[in-house]
Amino acid sequence: MNRSDSAPMMSTHAESSSSRRKAAARKDEAHHVMRVLAADPKHDHNKGAGWKKGVAVLDFILRLGATAAAFGAAVTMTSSEQTLPFFTQFFQFQAGYDDMPTFTFFVIAMAIVSGYLVLSLPFSIVTIVRPQLVAPRLLLLIVDTVALTLNTSAASAATAIVYLAHNGSSDANWLAICQQFTDFCQQTSGAVVSAFVAVVMFTALILLSAVALRKA
Repeated sequence: MNRSDSAPMMSTHAESSSSRRKAAARKDEAHHVMRVLAADPKHDHNKGAGWKKGVAVLDFILRLGATAAAFGAAVTMTSSEQTLPFFTQFFQFQAGYDDMPTFTFFVIAMAIVSGYLVLSLPFSIVTIVRPQLVAPRLLLLIVDTVALTLNTSAASAATAIVYLAHNGSSDANWLAICQQFTDFCQQTSGAVVSAFVAVVMFTALILLSAVALRKA
């Protein structure tokens, strides 16, 4: 073989080796970029922000549900009133929430809870827009705990009175009035159930806030 034939072969072999080196270099560079992205704290930060934003959206939805439950409980108890059809000119049998201090406390407490929940909605929206902020979520966690305590105490106290209204107490000679005041008892029972729905939602809100703060 003469020199003129060997020269092109050497050139082709050199170009092939150069192409392989360039391909290997590009592959190494791609692996390096992937390792950098995997170890990039900003990448992890964005991923965590997305998860917390989802938690904040769920918080807002639960807060709306708790608002409706607490407000419904207050309104239902306020409207619980019944007058029996048989009465005379001098006697009238009537039952209303304001006849019992426990039910009055229930209405006031649930009105406060529902008012707080309405005021807390803007703070919940802030946690959606800025999921990495800790202060609004911590504030909601603290006040939610206080509101849950008030909600639970009002619902529990009203439950005791509703139980006595349905069953009475033979030891204390308290008669069950729900056999006569059926509508009144149905309304008060519905208000208590709605209040406990708000308790469950408050518990979920507190757990969500605690988890989000723990991952902060």
